[in-house]
Amino acid sequence: MNTIQLNAPAAVHEIVQKLEGAGYETWAVGGAVRDALLGYRVADWDLTTRARPDEVRRLFKRTVPVGIDHGTVGVLAKDGVMYEVTTFRRDIETFGRHAVVEFADTVEEDLARRDFTFNAIAWHPMRAELRDPFNGFDDLRAAKLRTVGSPQERFAEDYLRVLRALRFAGHFVMQIDPPTWEALQAATEHLPRLSAERIREELWKIFTKTRHASATLKLYESSGVLRVLFPELQAVINLEKETGVPLWTHTLAAVDTISLKRPTLRFALLLHAVGAPTAKVKDLKGNWRFIGHEVLGARTAEEIMQRLRSSNADTEEAVHLIRLQSDLFPPDASDAVVRRWLVQMRPERVRDFFRFRIAHARGSGASGADLVERWRHAHRVMLAHPALAAGDLAINGRDLKALGLEPGPRFGEIIDALVVRVLDDPTLNEKDTLLNIVRTELRS
Repeated sequence: MNTIQLNAPAAVHEIVQKLEGAGYETWAVGGAVRDALLGYRVADWDLTTRARPDEVRRLFKRTVPVGIDHGTVGVLAKDGVMYEVTTFRRDIETFGRHAVVEFADTVEEDLARRDFTFNAIAWHPMRAELRDPFNGFDDLRAAKLRTVGSPQERFAEDYLRVLRALRFAGHFVMQIDPPTWEALQAATEHLPRLSAERIREELWKIFTKTRHASATLKLYESSGVLRVLFPELQAVINLEKETGVPLWTHTLAAVDTISLKRPTLRFALLLHAVGAPTAKVKDLKGNWRFIGHEVLGARTAEEIMQRLRSSNADTEEAVHLIRLQSDLFPPDASDAVVRRWLVQMRPERVRDFFRFRIAHARGSGASGADLVERWRHAHRVMLAHPALAAGDLAINGRDLKALGLEPGPRFGEIIDALVVRVLDDPTLNEKDTLLNIVRTELRS
């Protein structure tokens, strides 16, 4: 019997003590135990118990039926945190993600239905005991990813485990056990059976939980997942092999430079070169060029994100960055040029645009220092809150009516002309000044 003390919250100990005191064996399980064994800070502790859901609800005053049909009850502890307590379960029949389960009487039965050995370790807070029937702790220490039981069966039960395996291997820097790797590769052909939402959520976990997303993305490539789920990205890899232009290599490096708090930006960087395979041409010197790849890439990126059923907001942001990724004012631009650029870029997206460009530069081995200077220039201009659109002008349609002008197409023409004037000279954006321009120059 292995014993080890993990740093679980007092509430975990209290919940276990209460259940055990009532005669119900209870253990901490899953990712919390795995991460605690690796020395990571654990935010969410899950418990499994021999008590049935009704018994859990009877023992604790404050509970939430978060998944009663699956045996899960949320227990609201004294620390204000909800801890999920799930009755021991065993699989009766498995097909895809929809397994038929029934309640079990032992923790070993519960652990046997889990995916990977390092997720099939139970820890008893009161006795500091590890229950590890599949040697997951040894696999953790050896940095080895291995399925519980037959890898073919584990993946066939839920093909999302293919993507989970690759994410875990990349995140924890693990080698995948050869039999597990072989079964994983064979299972990739079945990934299109998964719903778009589950694929997107798994991809998003790479961007929000794994600092070095490139490790997992490389495994996506070598396992065949990119070829099956994202052929547009596989085409970028093939292009790099064909031309020697390191588009995919630089893409992976760029994604790693972006914060975990900006998953949409990381996704945009991942997709930024998807238009290049279609746009490739050779110039007169025999060098490869990818003219117009930004527009082509934006269309392809939109198709990918719609296929994944991404939110409209995420799709719009990523597509906007990809389409305009090469549009930037020159280093010696005047403030007026920067203001005109802001109209197209949209001020609310300028920060992410520069994050995008600087990440791309650093992924290519450049310092990005010139981009930092241009960001400072753009920031100075934005701090002045320049008028960039009709709504920013000091006059509006009512003012034009007061001058005796009739509403119609001419209104829009006048407003557009004023926006152009104010972009060149922000000091003109005063009501009297603009009205005088209309009277003397634009009225006819």
